[in-house]
Amino acid sequence: MADQQDAYRWISTFLEVQSAEAGAASNTQIAYANDLKDVVAWMGPRHLDFDGLTREDIEEYLIHCDAIGLAKSTRARRLSAIKQIYRFAFEEGWRADNPAIQIKGPGREKRLPKTLSVEEVDRLLDAARSSGRNTFDRARNTCLMELLYATGMRVTELVSLPLAAAKGDPRMLLIRGKGDKERMVPLSPDARTALAIWLSAQEELAEKARKEGKAPSRFLFASRGKLGHLTRHRFYLLIKELAVQAGVSPAKVTPHTLRHAFATHLLANGADLRSIQTLLGHADVATTEIYTHVLDERLKELVLEHHPLAKK
Repeated sequence: MADQQDAYRWISTFLEVQSAEAGAASNTQIAYANDLKDVVAWMGPRHLDFDGLTREDIEEYLIHCDAIGLAKSTRARRLSAIKQIYRFAFEEGWRADNPAIQIKGPGREKRLPKTLSVEEVDRLLDAARSSGRNTFDRARNTCLMELLYATGMRVTELVSLPLAAAKGDPRMLLIRGKGDKERMVPLSPDARTALAIWLSAQEELAEKARKEGKAPSRFLFASRGKLGHLTRHRFYLLIKELAVQAGVSPAKVTPHTLRHAFATHLLANGADLRSIQTLLGHADVATTEIYTHVLDERLKELVLEHHPLAKK
C-alpha cells in the first residue's frame, strides 16, 4: 500500500508540474494519468515502485502490454508516459538515472486518416441547416459545422471558442491551440454568414440573462454544464446524428474527420503544405505531410475506377 501511495505521489507531482510549467492540456494530463496508473497497477502485485524500477522491469511491462493485446499506438503512448515521468524524476533528483531512456518503442502503425468527399461534406452541412428542435438549434448546428469545415479546428478548440474571438463579423478567426499557441484562420463567406446568424441568436440570450441579473456566457457555444460550453462528447454525438440525417455512414464521420477533410480538400485544390500546417496549428510539417498520402491514395482510386485500361 505504501509503495502505491508513493507511486501516486510521483504521478500527482509530475502532472502538477506538467500543467504549471509545460502548459500541458487537460486531455494530455488525463492520458498521462491513465497510462501511469496502469503501470502502478502492474507494479503492485510485483512489489515494485517507480523509485526502484529498472530497464528490465519496464521492458517486461511492455511485453505484458503486448501479451494482453494492446495496440502498437497504445504501447507507444504508455512508454512515452514512462519516459516523461522518469525524465522529470531525473531533473528533480528523485532518480540518479533514467531507466527508460534507451528503450525503443514499438513504433506506430502508419494509418491514413479517414476523410470525406466534398459531396459528403455538403450533405452534412445541409443536414445541419435543417436539423434541430427550433431555429436556435439549427443556427447553432450550422455555425458549428461551417466553422469546423472552414477552419479545420480541433474539436476542443471549436467547442471552447470564446465569444470575444468571433465578435464584429470577423474575416479571420483567432484560435488558441495546443500549448496556448495562437493562430489566425480565414473564414469562408458561408462560415461568416452562419456565425453572424448565431451571434445574433446569442445576443438575444445575453440580453435575456442580463434582464434576469445573470452574467452572459463568455463562450460562443455556451452550455449550462460545469465547463460552461458545449462538451466534446455532446458535439461528437451531434455530428453522428447529422451523418445519419445526411445519409453519410456515421462510422466515417467524427469531428476530426472534418479536420482531415479541410486539409485534404485544400491540398487537392493547390494549397501548399506550409500554409496548411499553419492553418491546422501543426508544430511540425511532417505531421501535415500525411495528407499528401491521402491524396495519393485518392488519385490511385480514381485511376483504377475510371481509366479504361484499369477496367480491362
